[in-house]
Amino acid sequence: MQINDYLNRLQTNRNLFVVISGPSGVGKDAIFAHMKYLRRPYHFAVTCTTRPRRPNEIDGVDYIFVTKEKFSKMVDQQEFLEYATVYGNSYGVPRGPLTAAIKNKQDIVIKTDVQGAVTLKKLVPNGTFVMLLPPNEDILRKRLTQRGTETLTELQSRLSQALSELQKSPIFTHTLINIEGDVPTTVMQLENILTAERARVDTDPIQL
Repeated sequence: MQINDYLNRLQTNRNLFVVISGPSGVGKDAIFAHMKYLRRPYHFAVTCTTRPRRPNEIDGVDYIFVTKEKFSKMVDQQEFLEYATVYGNSYGVPRGPLTAAIKNKQDIVIKTDVQGAVTLKKLVPNGTFVMLLPPNEDILRKRLTQRGTETLTELQSRLSQALSELQKSPIFTHTLINIEGDVPTTVMQLENILTAERARVDTDPIQL
């Protein structure tokens, strides 16, 4: 092998399998939406869910909203890479679009809860797993309260669950504080992480 051939191999960017996760209310949706706004050439996985659509959410863009019957049928047909039930609603990551993205050598970006991230870590151990963290508990509480989608009991449950989820941080390859009121800076820091990941030479290609 000639030196130039070897250099070309090292400089060929591998496609990434990126999982963005964190406790409920940490700002995953905002980070995901800003990455889309920047029009980067990523494949943004759209998760199926049985939960009701929130105001301003677009079916097929923010989530794919399906009935419980449709979701069960997709499970039976093994259409999900992973799926789980969280707070009474089911979520699943469709497998087909991800396989196509890998063939097209696209970076895959998935937004999921911590339970889903734990499952994906077992399926794709050489992926890039980023846990978003709130600056502090008060800000996390404020974000959950401002959403207006939880009762007081549900709010306390989610805050309690957040502590349990934060303790799973060792399974992630990176942690990143979601800066209050400055999503663009947080996304810039996230993309710096992805740039460094592409430069690694010690990781095998992604396989699903």
